[in-house]
Amino acid sequence: MKIKFIYKFLFAAVLALQLSACDNNTDADPKFDKTPTERINAQMAELKEALLSSPEGWKAVYFTDNTILGGYTHLFKFASDGTVEMASDFDESIDTQISEFSEYQIQLGSTVSLTFTTKNKIHFLSESDNYPIAALRAKGYLGDFQFLYYGQENGQIIFRANRNGQEIRFVKATKEDWDNLPKNFDMIPNVIGSSSRPLFRLLETNDGTTKHQFDFTFSPITRYATANSIETGYSVKFNFGVGYTPTGIVVNPGIQVGSQKLTDFVYNDADGSFTATGTNGATAVIKYSNKPLIITDDYKVMLQAPQTGFAYINANLATASSNSLLFNSLIAEIHASLPSTQKVNRIQFTFNDAFGESYITYSFTGGKTLIYHNFTVQEDAVNKKLILVPGTWQANTGAVIAEPALLKKVDAELMNPSGLYVKKETFKIAFTNTIYTFTSSTTNFRMTTYAFQ
Repeated sequence: MKIKFIYKFLFAAVLALQLSACDNNTDADPKFDKTPTERINAQMAELKEALLSSPEGWKAVYFTDNTILGGYTHLFKFASDGTVEMASDFDESIDTQISEFSEYQIQLGSTVSLTFTTKNKIHFLSESDNYPIAALRAKGYLGDFQFLYYGQENGQIIFRANRNGQEIRFVKATKEDWDNLPKNFDMIPNVIGSSSRPLFRLLETNDGTTKHQFDFTFSPITRYATANSIETGYSVKFNFGVGYTPTGIVVNPGIQVGSQKLTDFVYNDADGSFTATGTNGATAVIKYSNKPLIITDDYKVMLQAPQTGFAYINANLATASSNSLLFNSLIAEIHASLPSTQKVNRIQFTFNDAFGESYITYSFTGGKTLIYHNFTVQEDAVNKKLILVPGTWQANTGAVIAEPALLKKVDAELMNPSGLYVKKETFKIAFTNTIYTFTSSTTNFRMTTYAFQ
C-alpha cells in the first residue's frame, strides 16, 4: 500500500507541475497567436514598409552565379503606388544610367517575394537569348526578377533568387550611389588592364605573417577572375566574380586570408593595383609584375629537331582571353589596312623544317597570297627566353621582297631582340591541340597558338 501511495503522490506532483508550467507560460512563441494568413500578411506589410523606408532607395550588387559570373550593381527606388525607379551598370551601351519607372509587386508563392513585373534593367540578366559565352547559351546571365524574402539583418533586406537560390542583399542607397554609378564603367579598363602597364598580373595575399602569390586572369565579358597558386606544394586557388565600384571592385566569394574573407578592393592609379585590407595586417592585392610569375622551359621544343609548328588561327583564336590587348589591336590594324574581303587567316611558326630552316608564314583570306619571314633561333638560357633573329622576307613565289608595311608592327613584336617567353598552357580552345602562348619580355604582347607536332 505504501508503494501505491507513493506512485499516486508522484503522479499528482508531476501533473501539478505541468499544469503550472502551462498557466505560467506567458512567453510563448507569438507566431502561434496568429493564423497563417495573418502571418503572411504581416510579412508582406513588413517587406513593403522596408522597401519604402530608405529615402534614396536600395543598392544591390547582384552576383547571379558566383561560380561563373561577376556582379552587376542595381539601384532601386520603390514608390507606394507599385512603381520602381531603377539604374544599373549591366551594359554601358544599352544602360544610359537614366532611371526608368516600371512596376513591382509583393507576391505570395512558396513564400513572400518581391517581383519586378514589367521589364526594367534587372530583366537583362534573365533573358535566355542574351548570353555572354557559349556555355551559357539559352541560359543568359542566370539572373532572376523574382526575389524571395528572407527577412532583415543589420539594416539590410535579404532575398534569395527564385531561380537558383542565390542570395541578394539590399543595402540602403545614398544620393552618391546614384550620382556615381556611371563611374563603375570607368573602372572597367583598370580591371581589364592597360596596354601601358606590364602584361603580367598576380594576386598576393598576406595574413600578417605569411605571403602567398597566385597568377591572375580576368574575363571582362563574364566579369570573372581566377587565381591559382604558383607555389610548389600549395594548391590553393580562388575563383571569384567581380563587381565594379566607383573606387575599385567587390568580389564574391571573398578572398580567404587567414581567418578573414576580404571582398572590397580599392584601386590605386599610381601602380594599377587593387588592395583589400582586413584586420591585423591582412591584405589581398591584385598587382602587376614585369615578368611571368613562373618562367618555363617550354621554349626548348622550338630548338630541337624534328620540325615543329605553332599557329595563330584567326577564326578560332581571335577571341582567346590569353591574347593581349596589344596583339588584338595590331591584328585589327592589319584588317583595317586590307580590303573588306581580306583578313588575317594564320600567323604560323615553322621551326627546323626538313632543310633546317625556320620561318613565319602569314596567310590571309580573300585571295591574298602568302608572305614568309625567315628567321634563325637563339636561346637566352639564363632568362629562359626564345629569340627570333630576323632574316629575309619572301613572296609566295620564293622571291625576296621588302618588309610589308602592314606586317611591320606585329612582326617587330615577334622578332623582339629581347626575346619571347613561351608557355605550354593547360587549357584548350575549341580543339584538342595543345595551346602555346608567345609573350614579349618587354611589351604588352601575347599571342595564342595551336601546336602542330
